[in-house]
Amino acid sequence: MIHRADLLLPGAGRAPVPGGAVLVVGDAIEAVGPYEELAHARPAARVRRWRGVLTPGLRNEYGPELLERAYHPDPREAGELGTEPLTGAALAALEMTETRWGASARRGVRRMLAHGTVAVAGTLRRHAVVDAVARSGLGVDERYAEPPGPPTLDPLTGRPAEDAFVLPPLGFEGRQADFAVFGVDVLGDDDPYAALARAGATSCVATVLDGRLVHRRA
Repeated sequence: MIHRADLLLPGAGRAPVPGGAVLVVGDAIEAVGPYEELAHARPAARVRRWRGVLTPGLRNEYGPELLERAYHPDPREAGELGTEPLTGAALAALEMTETRWGASARRGVRRMLAHGTVAVAGTLRRHAVVDAVARSGLGVDERYAEPPGPPTLDPLTGRPAEDAFVLPPLGFEGRQADFAVFGVDVLGDDDPYAALARAGATSCVATVLDGRLVHRRA
């Protein structure tokens, strides 16, 4: 499968690639480069065309805060609890069981995937949450310091885009096929990385995790 976009941002200071593409075989990246080169090398490959910018997936620094210290309401609870994550006194007022924590974590993971997130940072301790994250395929990274600011589902909030990208950058053949696509037009921008950060992760239109399309905006 070839995923092509208007612009590819590899990360790690690498130059943007207009008309860039990623060739995915199984759960790994086989090649990255201009679409024409990849299509010539693999003429039989299926092609998925994305409008916008293709980047490495994002890492959310607030894994424990968003998945173990916040409750993500079920849509059926929206009338009573709203739609935003509940914390503090609102969370304390709920009767939380392991089953409910697991369901909340699954909804939280889906919200993260909708923001281009492919990994979270921080130690997860609740069994139901650990299980929900493992089943999703979301990566879990160590965290060596408490992240600044309030927890947010948007990893690009208040950060340079490159600081939020998982490593290694796109272009390392054989790396896990984890990347995201954002529906922003940054082709004519002098600093497309900064333009992406300004647009935020809410502009995510697709997330690919282990080579699987796990989120696509309707």
